[in-house]
Amino acid sequence: MTPLSEVLFLGGRSGVGKSSVGNEIHIQLSAAGFRHCVIEGDNLDLAYPPPWEHGLGERNLAAMWANYRSLGYRRLIYTNTVSVRFIDSLTRAMGDDPKVTAVLLTSSDATARQRLIRREIGTALEQHIERSDIAARELEKAVPPWVHRVATDDRPVDDIAKEIINLTGWITMLKHRTTPD
Repeated sequence: MTPLSEVLFLGGRSGVGKSSVGNEIHIQLSAAGFRHCVIEGDNLDLAYPPPWEHGLGERNLAAMWANYRSLGYRRLIYTNTVSVRFIDSLTRAMGDDPKVTAVLLTSSDATARQRLIRREIGTALEQHIERSDIAARELEKAVPPWVHRVATDDRPVDDIAKEIINLTGWITMLKHRTTPD
């Protein structure tokens, strides 16, 4: 019998640190020898016009996850702004009823703005800031209360990653396992 998979959904406004935290979690899990994969959900349907009505993000997630599963991966870190709002459709796309840990990363408007100013070098800075502010309000209202909230203001990324890894229980599991992952 194939073991069930596990998924960590990282969501939050633009500039909150999803990609940075996801990458740091990857680094820490890799250093511990813990088998996992990372998918940046924002890249699964990045097109114009936006193909959201076609479910392209979920279809691409299903295809990528099937490829990872065929190679023996069963733990996924999935980053995307709204992932924590669409847990049911994303887990359905994975197709194997994964155990879910969901985290909404939060930050103040000022922190998100500072990070976006450092990151955005094109013409869309003000648009990104405005959408980030709106997304923060919408996410806070729409995300279920069981989703963990983790603040990123004035915190080093490695500390945030450690907190989230602890929420998953993966490192604890690694320390107590008796068979290879």
